[in-house]
Amino acid sequence: MDLEVKGIAASPTSQTQPFTGRNKLLQQGQTSRSWAIQNPSLPVVPRLDLGSLVDSDEEDDFSYTPLSTAHIHFNPPNSSSALSWVTPCQISHTQHHLNELEQDIIPENLPAPTSKYKLKYQQYKTEMKEGYKQYSQTNAEKTKSKITQQFEEAIVDGLTTLDRKALLQQGYADIPYNAQRSMRKSDAEIVAAERKKQTVAEQVMVDHLSRAVISDPEQNLTTERQESARIFPDSKIAPLRCRKRTLHETKIRTHSTLTENMLSHKVQFDGRIISRNGHDACRELVGFFFAHDQSLTIYEYRQFGKNRTNVLPFIQKNIYSHQCGRRKGKHYQLGDFYVGANLTFLSYDHPRLPESIKENTLLILRITNIDQMALDSLKTDSVEREDDTSSQETNDRRVLKAIQDALKEQLHKRGVRILTGLGKYLQQLDKEGTGLLDKADLKQTLQVFHLELSENDFESVWQSLNGNGSGKVDYGEFKRAIIGEMNEYRKSFVRKAFMKLDFNKTGCVPIIDIRKCYCAKKHPQVISGLSTEEEIKLSFLETLKDACSKLDEVSYGEFEDYYEGLSIGIVNDEDFVNIVRTPWGI
Repeated sequence: MDLEVKGIAASPTSQTQPFTGRNKLLQQGQTSRSWAIQNPSLPVVPRLDLGSLVDSDEEDDFSYTPLSTAHIHFNPPNSSSALSWVTPCQISHTQHHLNELEQDIIPENLPAPTSKYKLKYQQYKTEMKEGYKQYSQTNAEKTKSKITQQFEEAIVDGLTTLDRKALLQQGYADIPYNAQRSMRKSDAEIVAAERKKQTVAEQVMVDHLSRAVISDPEQNLTTERQESARIFPDSKIAPLRCRKRTLHETKIRTHSTLTENMLSHKVQFDGRIISRNGHDACRELVGFFFAHDQSLTIYEYRQFGKNRTNVLPFIQKNIYSHQCGRRKGKHYQLGDFYVGANLTFLSYDHPRLPESIKENTLLILRITNIDQMALDSLKTDSVEREDDTSSQETNDRRVLKAIQDALKEQLHKRGVRILTGLGKYLQQLDKEGTGLLDKADLKQTLQVFHLELSENDFESVWQSLNGNGSGKVDYGEFKRAIIGEMNEYRKSFVRKAFMKLDFNKTGCVPIIDIRKCYCAKKHPQVISGLSTEEEIKLSFLETLKDACSKLDEVSYGEFEDYYEGLSIGIVNDEDFVNIVRTPWGI
């Protein structure tokens, strides 16, 4: 008996070990079937019909025919055959039909959708469109009312927490003025600025000056004659570079008839681009107006690193005219050049301009500094009569000055909040992104911010800005017209501070970089111990973030708006410069 068992164990079935589990299932299945035959009196579990589990579709008048039905037989439980209730043939049969279901999920004999479902779909589509439209209108009204409520609160009655935090920056004006240190910095800045101007002036002369040709008479000889005459060097004859050269008739022609005497009668000025794009607003531009033909040109000074510089023409030398305002179409004259004057150009007339500037039709340049001695000298030699346009412009400036003085009383201590909020509000009204708004939008803006302006004053401002009669004006110009702006001396320090922060010249500065560069150690409250350095820094960041459209960065326009509002309450220029210079270390 032991030998037979051992013989079975040693039989070739050991070669089919991978199929041992299957063979065991087969043996168990045969055992269970024979047991069921031998015991017919025991109850048999009925077969499970999977087709009965299908959902009823009688509500939709749709008869469903199952693709297939799998029948599974259950056997009585047996401890020795726990998995014997499914046969291998049943497994393969069920798997076969599951594969068919995966291959053909959607039957081909589905009926076409009825008119009832088409009508339901159309109603659903219409309701979705109406719902989206109402949601958009409601969302826009909520946003607008939220902005209006945000800026209307406590504008007239008292100061908000934001106003008080912004006023903390005025404490830097109380710091004792270090005249010696300021003098050293100013001298170094003046020397560097003069070097830049000299470099640009030399490049202009190189580009436009025609010089008399001074060379050797032998240059007129033909090439064949020079090659045939083999002249060997003689020690007694001086080299060609040391011989005396004289003027002679030459075939070389110059492209211009300008001379150094003509180009010397010029006015040199510094300029900047009026733009909310920080990269463009901080460009260093140097312009020249030539009296001999009333032409002008503008060059850009660019510095790469510490040693490499480049001077390129920004506006080509030509005779240009005003492109907007009461002088539209008239050529530029000496009287048009003064600190604070605007020069307007059509951007599409200058293909070499950067793409960011060519996005706007009009290019506006502001004169920030000018050679006053040269200007006075040229005005003495020339005679320009004052026309009716000049008197009208003088009257416009007088009206705007009166409006600005009246509104400054309302903005004296709320300038930061109003100016920064005004910029954000006008941008949100400008849905097309053109920078232009109509009369109704501008009137609404004045009402939201409680800026009281009479109807006559508003019409005067509108007429002075809407010279072309297009029905829309630049809201940046409108804001500057009714509120005014810092003088160019103050703005120069604001640009210096931003250029120090924006070392990559992208036009935007991350908040984290501003936090790192802002220093509040010299604030009077920090020195006296009333506040910590972190508290003063947080108060500045909170008021600055309120002006930003993005949470993580500040653009140049938003940075300028902040200091524009701070400048309203400061009379002395040196006090304002101290407020900007001290925390930024410029």
